[in-house]
Amino acid sequence: MASKDIKLKFPLWQFLNQPVFSSKTKLILDPRLFAYLYRVKLLERCWTKVCDSQGRQCN
Repeated sequence: MASKDIKLKFPLWQFLNQPVFSSKTKLILDPRLFAYLYRVKLLERCWTKVCDSQGRQCN
């Protein structure tokens, strides 16, 4: 697998499109906290996608 340098930029569109009056999600106004949580969720989604593509059970 070739190593690629991937630089994640700030997810501006996702930050601006947060649901404001939603009872299901919490509005995050701190851009640094939002970027951190967004990257964590992105990593979790990628992890499950890799596990699903390999046919493994993921916990």
